Amino acid sequence: MATFDTSKIDNVEIEDVYPSDYPEFCDAFIASADYNGRPMTDEELDTLNDEEPEFVLEQVYALLF
Repeated sequence: MATFDTSKIDNVEIEDVYPSDYPEFCDAFIASADYNGRPMTDEELDTLNDEEPEFVLEQVYALLF
């Protein structure tokens, strides 16, 4: 079950993207983002990073490619 409607997440900033982690980018995480027009809290970001790893990886690839 998804915690967030990822279609409502934008202004994503990714950190710890290392080329040596390709293709999984296991160290990358979303450092900040907006959800439904408001900044996400640190707790929400932690939950997003923990529970939506596919979305995080999608965002990394969108940033790089």
